[in-house]
Amino acid sequence: MKSHHKLLLNKNYRIQRFPLLLRVVVAIILGLILGRLLPESVGRVFITFNSLFGEFLSFSIPLIILGLVAPAIAHLGRGAGKLLVLTAAIAYASTVFSGYFTYFSCMELFPDIISREAIPDGIGKETVTGLQPFFMVQMPPAFQVMTALVLAFTFGLGMALLKTKYLQNTFDDFRDIVSIVIEKVIIPLLPFYIFGIFLNMIRNGEAFAVLAQFSKVIVVIFTLHILLLLLQFTIAGVIGRKNPLKLLRTMLPAYATALGTSSSAATIPVTLKQTIKNGVQENIAGFTVPLCATIHMAGSTMKITACALAIMYMGNMPVEFGTISRFIFMLGITMVAAPGVPGGSIMAALGLLSGILGFNEQLQALMIALYIAMDSFGTACNVTGDGAISVIVDRIAGKHEQCLS
Repeated sequence: MKSHHKLLLNKNYRIQRFPLLLRVVVAIILGLILGRLLPESVGRVFITFNSLFGEFLSFSIPLIILGLVAPAIAHLGRGAGKLLVLTAAIAYASTVFSGYFTYFSCMELFPDIISREAIPDGIGKETVTGLQPFFMVQMPPAFQVMTALVLAFTFGLGMALLKTKYLQNTFDDFRDIVSIVIEKVIIPLLPFYIFGIFLNMIRNGEAFAVLAQFSKVIVVIFTLHILLLLLQFTIAGVIGRKNPLKLLRTMLPAYATALGTSSSAATIPVTLKQTIKNGVQENIAGFTVPLCATIHMAGSTMKITACALAIMYMGNMPVEFGTISRFIFMLGITMVAAPGVPGGSIMAALGLLSGILGFNEQLQALMIALYIAMDSFGTACNVTGDGAISVIVDRIAGKHEQCLS
C-alpha cells in the first residue's frame, strides 16, 4: 500500500489554496442566494448536471467498494501475526463502540433538538417539485452494493490467504484507477453537485430548514467526539496503569496536526512521536500507529452514524435498532478502505447508506455536505484515539514481546 499512499500524498495532502470544505461552503451559499435569482432555464442546466452526476455516482459506488475494500483487506492480511490480530480486534471494537455510543447518544438528543416536521414532505422522498432536468441518462451499476461488498470480502480474504501477487497487483491497479476517479472526477465535481442540490431545495422551501438542523448536529458531533476521546483514554489509562488525562494531553500535537491536514496518513509521524512519549515501546508504536491509521476509524464512524441518524430524523424515516446495528458493523469493516483516499470515508460509506439505510441521491448529497463540514474533526479523533490503542496493545503485548522481530 506504500505506493498507493505515496501517489495520493503527493497531491492530496498538501495545503490547498481552496480546500474542499471551503468549496462546499461556497457552493451551499451560492445555491441559497441564486436559487431564487437564476432563470428557470439556467437552473435546469445545473439540475441536468446533477442528474448525470447522480447517475454516475450510483454507477461508481459498487466499483469504489470493490476497488478499495478488496485490496485493503488483502494487504491487512499480510501483517505481523498475533500483534496484527490483537491490534485489529481492538481497533474494530473501538470503531463499533463509537458507532453504538453515537447511536444511543443521538437517540436521546435528536428527538428534542431535531424536528421531524421541519420538512413536512420529507427530504428522503422522491418528488416532482422544483426544477427538472432537460434530459436524463440511465447508468445502471454493473452489480448491486451488497454484491460488491461480498465480492470485496471474498477476493480480499482470498488474496490474503493465497498471497498471490498476480491478482493482488491487478486489484492494486484497480484501486489506483478508482482512487483517480474519486480524486479527479468525483471530488472536484462535488461542490457543483451540492450547489445544484441546494439550488433546487431553496425553490422547494427546504434549504433553510435543513441548514438549521445541520448547525445543531455539528454541535452534537463535536461534543460527542470529545467525550469519546475521554472514554478511550480512560480505558487506556486503566489498562496501561497510566494517567489518562496525561496520555490525552501528550497526544494533543497529533490532534492539532490532524485538524490542519485532515489526513490520518499525513499525521502518522506526529502520532508516532507522541505515542512513544506516552511510554509505548518504539517497536510496538511503529507497528500499531501506521496500522491504526488504516483500520481505526472511530471518529469517522461517529460522524457518519450521527449524520445518517440526523438526516433520517429530518426525512421522517424509521430508525430501527437492527438496521442501524447492521450499518455500524458493516461500516466498521468498510472504513478500512478509507484512509489515503480523498473523501474516502464518505465515499466508501455511500454504498451502505443506499444499500442498508435506503438513502437516495439527495440524501447522499446532504450526507456528503454535512460530513465534509466536520472532516478535520473526525480525522483528529481517529488519530488521537490511535494513541490510546497503542497504550493498550503495549500493555497486553508485554514489555518483552518480540512480535515484530
